[in-house]
Amino acid sequence: MSKKTNTFLFIIGGTIFNILVTMISFLVFIFIYSKFFYGKVSDNSAAWLLPVFFAAAIAASFFIYRLAIKILIKKVDMDKYFNPIFVSRKRC
Repeated sequence: MSKKTNTFLFIIGGTIFNILVTMISFLVFIFIYSKFFYGKVSDNSAAWLLPVFFAAAIAASFFIYRLAIKILIKKVDMDKYFNPIFVSRKRC
C-alpha cells in the first residue's frame, strides 16, 4: 500500500477508535452512576449529570487516544509508513 493509503486508513481507524472509546467511557460513567449514585442524588442533579458524563467521556477518550498514539509512535516509524497530513507551503 502507498503512504497516502496508509495515512487515510490510519485517520479512519483513529476516528473509529476514538468514537468507540468515547461510547465505552460514557457507558462506564453511566454504569458507575447507576451502581453508586442512583437514588441518592436528586432528580435535578441527575439531569445535569448526563452532559457532565458526556463531556467527561470525550475528555477521557482524548486522553486514551493520546496515550495510544504515543505508544504507536514509539513502536512504528511514522515517516516510513505515513505521509505528513499538513505540509508547509513556504518556498525558500
